[in-house]
Amino acid sequence: MPRPSALNLTRWLHLAVLVVGLVYAAFAHADVRLGQMRLSAGDESTRAELQLDAAPGEYRIFSLANPDRLVLDLPGASLADGFRAPAPNGRVIGVRTGSPEAGKLRIVFDLAGPVKPRTRVEGAGRESRLVLEMFRDEAAVAANVAEAKAPQASASTAATAAPAATTGARELVIAIDAGHGGRDPGAIGGGGTYEKTVTLKVARALAQEIDRHPGMRALLIRDGDYFIPLGARYQKARDAEADLFISVHADAAQSRQANGASVFVLSTRGASSEAARFLADRENNADLVGGVNLEDKDRSLAAVLLDLSQSATMRVSDEAANHVLDELRSVGKTHKPQVERANFWVLRSPDVPSMLVETGFITNAADERKLNDPDFRRRLAEVIARGVGDYFGSQPPPGTWFAANPSRGSRQHVVARGETLGLIAARHGVSVNQLRDANRKRDDVVRVGERLRIPAAPE
Repeated sequence: MPRPSALNLTRWLHLAVLVVGLVYAAFAHADVRLGQMRLSAGDESTRAELQLDAAPGEYRIFSLANPDRLVLDLPGASLADGFRAPAPNGRVIGVRTGSPEAGKLRIVFDLAGPVKPRTRVEGAGRESRLVLEMFRDEAAVAANVAEAKAPQASASTAATAAPAATTGARELVIAIDAGHGGRDPGAIGGGGTYEKTVTLKVARALAQEIDRHPGMRALLIRDGDYFIPLGARYQKARDAEADLFISVHADAAQSRQANGASVFVLSTRGASSEAARFLADRENNADLVGGVNLEDKDRSLAAVLLDLSQSATMRVSDEAANHVLDELRSVGKTHKPQVERANFWVLRSPDVPSMLVETGFITNAADERKLNDPDFRRRLAEVIARGVGDYFGSQPPPGTWFAANPSRGSRQHVVARGETLGLIAARHGVSVNQLRDANRKRDDVVRVGERLRIPAAPE
């Protein structure tokens, strides 16, 4: 038998490598099907168990922030017929699946906060299971809180933020929650406008206004079109130790004539329900409520401490909401002349003052048109931010920028159409001369959109 030439041997080796590579690739990309997924929550972690019909090959897992997500990529995998994502549980507030490229299954876990993942494969063949455990990332949570409270020194706010940096006074954290989202569209206007879309746009505009205001920083609870359970929304605010929680909505009514903005705070009934839940839930007992750990307290003492915390929280909520309602009147008719009370679950935080702002009735044609107008949304955001600033300027929490700058804190006013210098002075309880001097004005002319500094009211 003739001996093969070096050229033929090289060709044979190349062919062999190609065949082996194709065989390996076929096995490496064998179709693994995800039959079902179970979520379970314990004291230490939330566990996701993925039932597979074959052992998975290499897989990739990574984290994303703002909002917090955990992503699992499974090459060569797909969903089995009839697969249904599990309901939210523990730290997982939603599960989504997709295929970013051919032959790859991607699973996204929407989270209530940052986690540390740990994975392992159990079983073999058709009994294979990929187990993913998600532990709360305490270091990341602490870093987020520190970042939220750190004074900002951007070019636009460096001058006004300087007092916070030099005195060590912290900024107030304002949590802004865009209502609904994802699979929950909320109310739908006659023109086809989704409430979830409007609330996100208003929330983003409000966050920009809050960030422009010295002494405050915004925290967006939702910054995309995804769903977050109601309890997880205020829990994110609590995790960030927010000073105020504002939930943004657009109202709906059977009567198409109903219109105007509204501001709600939690009813006494809702507060009582939440207090009972906190005292009955061991995990919540370990939470800091009003700066006090309830876990090691006698039940009667814990109930008293919780009641004191809730009473203070509701008082602040009510006063801040009244300031916001007063400012909302400058952009149009309000639906009711006073702050309303309701048993909204999203307002039930026992230690974060909270309000719900109905920006208008999406079921009213005129309100729907205004809510779709970027200029109106910007104006709406300005007056809500001004109301928040006015409240904290009048009631500055100790150790904050507002407390360190009593004459400069929230005291500003954005001129609305039809307002005069005299009207603005009367609203803020100062004289026209004081207002003119504070803004170095030589006359009483004001322009729509002009920002005026409001001097401290006389004692």
